[in-house]
Amino acid sequence: PDGQFLEWKDDLSEEAGSAMDVGNDVGKEKEEEYGGGGDDDDEDAFEYTDEEDEPETLQVELENLYYNAKGLRDSDVDEALKSFEQVIGREAAELSSSPTHDDATTTTNTTPKPLGGPWSFKALKQQIKLHLRAGTNAEQILTDYRRLLECSAHGDVSPNQIEKGINGMLERVASLYQGNLYNNNNNNSMDTQQPSKLDPQALALAVYDATLQTFHPQTGMSSQNDRLWFKTNIKYGQLLYEMNQTSKLQQVLQDLQNYGGNGTSSFSSSAQSSSSTQSMEIYALQIQLYSRQRDHKNLRQTFDKAMAVRGGIPHPRTIALIQELGGKMHMESKQYEAATTTFFQAFKSYDEAGDPARLKCLQYLVLASMLHASSINPFDSQEARPYRDDPQIVAMTNLVAAFQDSDISTFETILQSPPGQRMLQHDEFIRLHVTDLLRTIRTQVLQKVLVPYQNISLAALASHHLNNIRVEEVEALLVQLILDGTVRGRIDKVRGVLVLWDDKSRGSGKSGTSSTATAALTAHDYAVKQVEALQTLMNEMEQVSLQVTSTKIKDSGGNSSGGGGLLGTLSSSSASNIGAAAAASREMGFRHGMVH
Repeated sequence: PDGQFLEWKDDLSEEAGSAMDVGNDVGKEKEEEYGGGGDDDDEDAFEYTDEEDEPETLQVELENLYYNAKGLRDSDVDEALKSFEQVIGREAAELSSSPTHDDATTTTNTTPKPLGGPWSFKALKQQIKLHLRAGTNAEQILTDYRRLLECSAHGDVSPNQIEKGINGMLERVASLYQGNLYNNNNNNSMDTQQPSKLDPQALALAVYDATLQTFHPQTGMSSQNDRLWFKTNIKYGQLLYEMNQTSKLQQVLQDLQNYGGNGTSSFSSSAQSSSSTQSMEIYALQIQLYSRQRDHKNLRQTFDKAMAVRGGIPHPRTIALIQELGGKMHMESKQYEAATTTFFQAFKSYDEAGDPARLKCLQYLVLASMLHASSINPFDSQEARPYRDDPQIVAMTNLVAAFQDSDISTFETILQSPPGQRMLQHDEFIRLHVTDLLRTIRTQVLQKVLVPYQNISLAALASHHLNNIRVEEVEALLVQLILDGTVRGRIDKVRGVLVLWDDKSRGSGKSGTSSTATAALTAHDYAVKQVEALQTLMNEMEQVSLQVTSTKIKDSGGNSSGGGGLLGTLSSSSASNIGAAAAASREMGFRHGMVH
C-alpha cells in the first residue's frame, strides 16, 4: 500500500540522512586532526563537489515534492492537490527550459517540447484518484484525465508506464460504476464519499471515449500504442455489455474487427499467437452480445469459429467465458451431452484462472449431466472433487446423489429446502431448467417402476411413485414414452390404467408372421399405418362414388338392362381394396388401442 511504502521511504531517508551526518562529522574530525579544517581552499573544494552533483538535484527535488504531497492525501486533500500541481509545474518549467538534442545540433528545431515527464504523469494520477475519492466534481476529473492523456501522448513518459497507468485509471473508473450498480441492486445507500450528483456511468463512458480517441491507430494523438488501444476497446466493450448499451457495443466490435481482425492495422503484422489471442477476445465479446440478444444463429457460428482458433495464449478466463456461453447454447438446443462436455471445459478454465465463477459453472455442469441422464457423477472427476462440500455446491451435490438413486422424494425436498431455494433464486439459468430436470427424473423413475408390471393404475403411479403429482402429468409422461418407443403398451383412459405388453401377448391368436411384424412396430408406426389405411379407404370410396354416378347416368338413358344392378358395376378390384382397407383400419385402430 502507498501509505506503508511512504513510511518505509521516510524511514530510509532518515537513515540515509543520519549516515550522511555521521560521515560529515567523521570528515570534520579527520580534517581537524590533520589541520586542514579551516582553509578557504577546502570550502571551495566542498562547493565544487556540490556543483558537480547538481544535474541530479532536479530529480531529487521532484521526488521529494511528489512524496511530500502523497503524504498529505489522508490529512489535507486540498493541500495535497496543490502540492501535486507544484510537481507538475516544476517539471514542465524544467522541460520547457532544457535544450533538446535537436537544439544542440541545428538552429531550425521543429521538435515540440514534452508536455510532461514521469513525475507529472504520477502527480496527475494522484490528483484523479483524490477527485474520484471525493466524488464531487466530475468535470475536474475529466479535465485532469485529459491532461493525463496529453502527457501520455506528448510527454516524456515510457510506453510501459503509460500502459500501466492508463489501465489502472480505467479499472478504477469501471469499478466505481460497478460498485454503484451493486449498491443500487441491493438497495443500499451510497457511500458518504460518493454523493449522488456524480454519475458513475456517464463518467466511465466519457473516460473511455477520451482514451480511445487519444490512442486510435489512425486518428488519435498517439498512434504508437496499438496494444493499449485494443485492450481499452475490449474493456470498453465489456463495460457497455454490463450497461446493456447494445448499439455502442456493436460499434466497438466493428472497430475491433476493422483495425484488429482483418489485417488492416499493425495487428496483422504481429505474431500468429498474438493475432489468435486477440481474435479470441473479440469472439468472447461477440458471443456475450449474441447470447443476450438470443441470436442463436450468429451465436453458434461465432462459437464454432472461436473453437477452431489455433495458437495463441488467451487468458483462461476468456476461454472459460466462451465455453460457458457455448454450454448454455447447447442447453437451449437440448443438446445435453455436448453441454456437459463444454461446461466441464469451462469449469477447468475458470479453475485455472482462479476465478470464483468456477463454482457457478460447476453447478451448470451438474445440471447438464442430470438432464443428459448420465450415470457418471461429475464430482467423481479429479477437478471437481475438491468442491463437492463447498457451501455453494452442496445443494447440487445432494441433488445429483438423489438423481442417481432415482429418489424423487428426496430430490424434490432438496429443491424446496433453503439452500435449493437460494440456488434457484440467485441463478435464472438453473431456474429455467428446473421443469426439464423434474421431467427427466420422473421419466427415469417411471422406466424403473414399470419393469415388473403388465397393468398399473395411473393414480398409483402419481401418488405412490411420483410424489403426488397430477394424473394428467403422469399421462403426458407415459404418452411421450410410448411415442418414443421406450414403453410398449397403451393407456386405457376409461379405466385409468396403463396396459403393458410383451411380444408374446401382442401376437397371441395370430399367425407367426403377423405376430412378428406387429411386434416390430412402435406406437409411432401404428399411427402411420392407421393413417395410411384410412387414406386407402377414402381413395376407394371416392372411386365407388364415381362409379355410382356413372351408373345412374347410364340408367337414366334407358340402359337398365341387368348386369346385377348397382353392385354389379363395382369392379372386383375395388371391392377387394375396400375390404382390405377396412380390415387394416380395424386391425390398427381397434385391435391395438392407439393412444391419441
